[in-house]
Amino acid sequence: MKILVLNCGSSSIKYALYDMTDKSVLTSGGIEKIGLPDSFIKIKKADGTKVQIDREIAEHTAGVKFIFEVLTTGDCAVLNDLHELDAVGHRLVHGGERFSESVLITDEVMQVFASCNDLAPLHNPANIKGVNAVKELLPEIPQVGVFDTAFHQTMPDYAYMYAVPYELYEKYGVRRYGFHGTSHRYVSHRVLEYLGIASAEGTKIITCHIGNGASIAAVKDGKVVDTSMGLTPLEGLIMGTRSGDIDAGAVTFIMDKEHLDTKGISNLLNKQSGLLGVSGGKSDFRDILAAIADGNDRARLAKEMYTYRIKKYIGEYAAAMGGVDIIVFTGGAGENQWEVREGATSNLEFLGVKVDATRNHACRATECTISADDSRVKVCVIPTDEELMIATDTLALTSK
Repeated sequence: MKILVLNCGSSSIKYALYDMTDKSVLTSGGIEKIGLPDSFIKIKKADGTKVQIDREIAEHTAGVKFIFEVLTTGDCAVLNDLHELDAVGHRLVHGGERFSESVLITDEVMQVFASCNDLAPLHNPANIKGVNAVKELLPEIPQVGVFDTAFHQTMPDYAYMYAVPYELYEKYGVRRYGFHGTSHRYVSHRVLEYLGIASAEGTKIITCHIGNGASIAAVKDGKVVDTSMGLTPLEGLIMGTRSGDIDAGAVTFIMDKEHLDTKGISNLLNKQSGLLGVSGGKSDFRDILAAIADGNDRARLAKEMYTYRIKKYIGEYAAAMGGVDIIVFTGGAGENQWEVREGATSNLEFLGVKVDATRNHACRATECTISADDSRVKVCVIPTDEELMIATDTLALTSK
């Protein structure tokens, strides 16, 4: 069974084509700069070679059509005909409270999903464009929606509610939703397989998705009991350009002093803050480390703030679950930067966390255990695979 996975952003479309008989990736890639004259597609073949094709792509339907063209014609073709595709799975960002699991996409589902647009104004409309583009080009093919927010819907009310007038929740859905749910679900399941643990029952896992966007989840008995992102992806950890947690009073103070409207403060907190704002221009952790090596003290400060915030959340979630058995690192920085993992786990011996420095330094972008043999808590690195998770859900829903 061949399944195409699409992840449509406001100006991009990422894709991966799976043969689900062996879960192999036949090809993958993405279109960038949709709507601009210098748009292009990057293609990664099954053998690892990469190809770029420049073409002006005006909007998402043209983008999906271009992907279909690449899949079936030219040097990068992997299908003889589009009818070899059995289903399409989509990353859908914000499902609100209505979706706690992946679903077959219907007109009713899309109406409900569109009602959540106010909660994710940059992401949801782009996701809808991708679904509609496939429907226009291949009207009979089944499509499945996999929601970033779904895995977090098991949180208890005392964890997801904000202490604001309850009417704001009733009228507008103001509450914690959480994001990166597909990644947290994948790594929390995969780490049990990796460690040879047969069941999630009785386990307490903290999953740390650390990248340009970053979040942490507390997963008890296989279900999320808390997560760091909130109504929007702004809350929680310090990120590449997002502030993470900040006093709401500080927000109104900055708005007043800098004469900012809501759009201006949103831009400041989402695009000018985080590692970028503290370091003075570096949002990628690799650049932060290089600047530290050059003696940049603000880069040093950014690094220490970044890892300290992760450590705080690990401690909070250990308290929330009454302990922790496994800590998992994933995402770009979580998988590749030993310095992040070291800073986030240092001085946690009182929780039973003991990281082996040699193992930690050696581990990069592969499944591995970085905790010491005598550590009561297993600390692991599990590279995330959200696309495979989407393809797996799509297979399950379309095979019934």
